[in-house]
Amino acid sequence: MNNFSISILVFGALIASCLTYVRSDVSDHRYKTGDHVLLYANKVGPFHNPSETYRYFDLPFCSPDAIIKEKKEALGEVLNGDRLVIAPYKLNFRDEKDSAVVCRKKLMKMEVAQFRSAVEKDYYFQMYYDDLPIWGFIGKVDKEGKTYPSEYRYFLYKHIQFDILYNKDRVIEISARMDPNSLVDLTEDKEVDAEFMYSVKWKETDTPFEKRMEKYSLSSSLPHHLEIHWFSIINSCVTVLLLTGFLATILMRVLKNDFMKYAQDEEAADDQEETGWKYIHGDVFRFPKYKSLFAAALGSGSQLFTLTVFIFMLALVGVFYPYNRGALFTALVVIYALTSGIAGFTAASFYCQLEGKNWVRNLLLTGCLFCGPLFLTFCFLNTVAIAYSATAALPFGTIVVIVLIWTLVTSPLLVLGGIAGKNSKAEFQAPCRTTKYPREIPPLPWYRSAIPQMAMAGFLPFSAIYIELYYIFASVWGHRIYTIYSILFIVFIILLIVTAFITVALTYFQLASEDHEWWWRYRCFLFIIHFFADVLNYFQVKFDLIILSWSCFVLIYLFDTKEYSMTFVDFLSCVDYLIFLSVKNNLMLLYNFLLTLNCKTILFCFVRVS
Repeated sequence: MNNFSISILVFGALIASCLTYVRSDVSDHRYKTGDHVLLYANKVGPFHNPSETYRYFDLPFCSPDAIIKEKKEALGEVLNGDRLVIAPYKLNFRDEKDSAVVCRKKLMKMEVAQFRSAVEKDYYFQMYYDDLPIWGFIGKVDKEGKTYPSEYRYFLYKHIQFDILYNKDRVIEISARMDPNSLVDLTEDKEVDAEFMYSVKWKETDTPFEKRMEKYSLSSSLPHHLEIHWFSIINSCVTVLLLTGFLATILMRVLKNDFMKYAQDEEAADDQEETGWKYIHGDVFRFPKYKSLFAAALGSGSQLFTLTVFIFMLALVGVFYPYNRGALFTALVVIYALTSGIAGFTAASFYCQLEGKNWVRNLLLTGCLFCGPLFLTFCFLNTVAIAYSATAALPFGTIVVIVLIWTLVTSPLLVLGGIAGKNSKAEFQAPCRTTKYPREIPPLPWYRSAIPQMAMAGFLPFSAIYIELYYIFASVWGHRIYTIYSILFIVFIILLIVTAFITVALTYFQLASEDHEWWWRYRCFLFIIHFFADVLNYFQVKFDLIILSWSCFVLIYLFDTKEYSMTFVDFLSCVDYLIFLSVKNNLMLLYNFLLTLNCKTILFCFVRVS
């Protein structure tokens, strides 16, 4: 099987999977008057930390039956943390109700304390009705006229008002309002009698069914947000133009004379004294150290780059519309598995070009380079989620499904791609002969060393996408919905162009300073540091988390050089502080922080391929 056949098969499988995702729910969402439409309760959690969510019936709400019926969910829904169960409210189509009683319940002291803790943390709930999301708060804290927290009063809402809009035989919109006059006092630790009720009001509207999801994307497409988005694009375009001019100046002014000399008189050029980048022409194509790891990183980066391109394709055709539960995670898992052949082909082909012998070990390294750290991080995250009974904890069955996908799809395609890459590898053709012994690299001024150049290389791509990152953070760790994928795609293209330009320019500067070890100089590595620092800033501002101090110590330890005098004792102090956070019941903080590390790892591998 040649490369073209493999590419066609992979592309066909991707298109088939894409068509599968474009299909909506099996139901046509049409109902007759009185038809029973299920209301699903999803999860609860603190409003100011959307990453921390729990099952709806972890709080002692009225249970519909002795056995709670769960909705069968797809892989992406489970990965998204959705745990839908049938709610006890009966919302039949166009059937109005006024103060219908769900249940009468005596809340024990422990249940009162549980509700009070949830109200104190500003818990909200999320439900789904005909695939439309609903939110509401479970209670309120009365602070009016109170000076000290011990004087606050805590109340639980016991009456929900459902307002539903319909167009003929279809549900268009639904909202939930809590009755501020129907409350249960939870201030004291004592048994309380609670009567949970709900009302349903139906109203006809002219909004078509096809536009019922548009209201959920309005927050991200308001005029002032669009102005900021366009400002971000203009800023990025200016950066690209400046870099283009900078690079053109180098190529036209600095290299033009050299090219003319070689073109006019090759022998005269050989007689002249070589300087700068010409001085190391016999070392610049020397194979890099750790070439197996280098080829594996290139293969993983190629796979992640392809994955990103296909995700953008699906987003631009409208697959990831607001609250299409789990579509993004399902697409990520499936497309990543199907593109593993690209990683195997790229890694094996490049490894064999570098005259590598053990291509099987290289394939194993390629398969584990990204999945290995991701798996270890997942083990810790899942353990924390299980300890806190959070919805982020994956069930055992879902873990088995993911392992089977990796075993039966990812691994065979990786091997097939590796075999194809090994058989089709081309000989490495260097334009000049490589010397037997490497030339010594001369000492450089501090501003031309690796760290300052990498810092500049990371700052420019980061500045091109900085504004857009805020909206991405607000979507990943907040309640904002990101829907303007076209603008994100433009920014993505700009990021690639800026990365390519700055890499070419700084590689020239490195070679001009007679530094021939350019293979492992990750020009965008410091871009990750800028990104990481911005994530920490977002967490500190939005969630009031105090992780910046120990994170800085860890970063200094990871990038320890001769200029830093951090000792092992300092590192142990960082570990002690980490344990201190855990002891203070802040494991969910670490959970959110490691989610950030996952994003950092993905972005690092992805940017590298460009």
